[in-house]
Amino acid sequence: MKHWLRVGLGALFEVSWVIGFKHATTLWEWGLTALAVYLSFYFLITASRHIPAGTAYAVFVGLGTLGTSAVGMLLFGEPFSWVKLGLIGLLILGIGGLQTVTTGGES
Repeated sequence: MKHWLRVGLGALFEVSWVIGFKHATTLWEWGLTALAVYLSFYFLITASRHIPAGTAYAVFVGLGTLGTSAVGMLLFGEPFSWVKLGLIGLLILGIGGLQTVTTGGES
């Protein structure tokens, strides 16, 4: 389970650097964005030592997409649509399915 937590932390930092790329204006903000990029991939790489890399990456990208879409709609006024919400729901189902069927060293 701790390896899936690392994938989740990586995705959280992915959302942070995506937002940073769009909104950073000062050297301090760009520094935090660079740190988020580093931490994002650090957590993904360490998790993929114990979870199949393709599955870890798919979940990482899915969670990053989910988080970026949610933050965009909730904090930055991006348009909401029921279709978008439904597709995000399908994404969540796919992420959960991948985690459920993945076997190996995910202790």
